[in-house]
This record gives sequence, C-alpha cells and structure tokens, in this order.
Amino acid sequence: MPQFPPMPNWDALHPLIIHFPIALLLLSPLFVAISAVLPAPRGRPYMIAAILVLLLGTAGMYVAMSTGKAAAEIAERENAVNAVLETHESLAMETEIVFSVLSVILLGMFLLPRVLRCRETRLFSTLLPLTFLAFYSVGLVFLVNTAHAGGRLVHEFGVHALIPAASGRAASPVAESSAANDDKHRPSR
Repeated sequence: MPQFPPMPNWDALHPLIIHFPIALLLLSPLFVAISAVLPAPRGRPYMIAAILVLLLGTAGMYVAMSTGKAAAEIAERENAVNAVLETHESLAMETEIVFSVLSVILLGMFLLPRVLRCRETRLFSTLLPLTFLAFYSVGLVFLVNTAHAGGRLVHEFGVHALIPAASGRAASPVAESSAANDDKHRPSR
C-alpha cells in the first residue's frame, strides 16, 4: 500500500524547500510588469499578486536559509567544496537581504497612494513599477548566482542531503547503492 515517505530531518529539507522560493521570486516580476502595462484599476490585482508572491518567496528564502545552514553543518568538507559552500552561504545571506528590501519597497509603493489618499496616477501605476523592475533585476542576479553555487555543490562536488530510510535512520544514496552491490556479489547459501 502506498505511503508517504518518511519526513526528513531539518538539515535534509534544504533541497526539498529551496526550489519554491526560487520559483516564486522569478515569478513576481512578471506580475509587476503586467501591472505596469495595464491601466491603474485593471493592473491592481496583478500588483497584489506580485506582492503576495514576492512576500511568500522572501519568507520561503528565510526557511531555506535555515535548512541550508543546518545542512552545511553536517556536510563533508574538503578545500574545493568548502570554498564553494562559503560562496553559496555568503551569496544566500546577501540575497536574503536584497529580497527583504525589495519586498518592503514594493509593499511601500503599493500602500503609499492609499495612505496619502491620493488618486493613483501613472507615476504609481507604471513609472515606479518599471523602475522597481530595474532594481529587481539586481536581486535576480544575486538569486541566480546563489542557485548556481548551490548547483555546483550538488552536481560538481556531489554534496547531498541525508534522507532518512524507512527505518528512520539516515540513508545515503551512495551507501545504499554500495550495499546493494555487496549483496549481489555475496555467494548465496
């Protein structure tokens, strides 16, 4: 009977979590752009969607950062791996700061006309969002470089999370593979 897989430890959740904030943070500027090209009342729902997606992506990045720190503590390190891991950690912290600031700016841009109780002009509905996208592109550069360093750790150096086996103990794919090969080569009784 199909069952849910065992729940990984916090330090093994990083590869499962990290892709959600990346996708959300890549999606948010699309909603900002749609909002900017539409007239103010018709673009408002897209701006609200952009804010929500950006806030969820930023919050998800904080969770991913926490799981990443836990995973880094138990990662096997050699000189080359350590250098890339430190770069990944440093970029992740900078990316977290950049997207936190971008979240506050976009939320402020949306709320300012409402707080001032002024009519929403093209300045607020088009010019500021398009300017915001220029700043957002800097955040995307940080995000992509952070993801690239993480990808190097996995695909170039073979760093991976320890996922618990059905028995509850951590199982390494390499260990499972070598154990299966050992079983094949043992003489049967």
